[in-house]
Amino acid sequence: MDQIQLTIQTAIKAWEMQISRTDKFLGSLDDASLTKEIAPGKNRISYLIGHLIAVNDNIHAMFGMSERSYAHLDEAFVKNADRATNREPGISDLREDWKRSNEQLSALFSRMTVKDWLSRHTAMTDEDYLKEPTRNKLAVLMNRTSHVAYHLGQLALATPRR
Repeated sequence: MDQIQLTIQTAIKAWEMQISRTDKFLGSLDDASLTKEIAPGKNRISYLIGHLIAVNDNIHAMFGMSERSYAHLDEAFVKNADRATNREPGISDLREDWKRSNEQLSALFSRMTVKDWLSRHTAMTDEDYLKEPTRNKLAVLMNRTSHVAYHLGQLALATPRR
């Protein structure tokens, strides 16, 4: 494996680790616990999970490799604050969507070549990419990995200390 492939595999492993940690967290909670606020007056756990599903789902469109499956979640979890709309799916649907969305992303990542990872994403122009080739699909994965880790840190605040 050359160094570029190793770097890409390292980034994918970091992604998988954050997803696995979030899976473990969600698996430790019953459905009623997902309606709990992170802190008084703050987002609920279910909101953050819906937010992560919707934002991560956008990777498909940004990579230009497939259509989004969860764009319908944007209204409740990206465009609006928690509780601003009553159009949220049920907890069991969120759990299933979380699982399925991560399976879809894993399948997408496994199909990608080094050339794919180092190419531009659809949120930038060819001209922008020529100026900043480091703003590539691999950078999107790294950013989204940090995003999951950030919200997992918030989720940890909702669990009682032992």
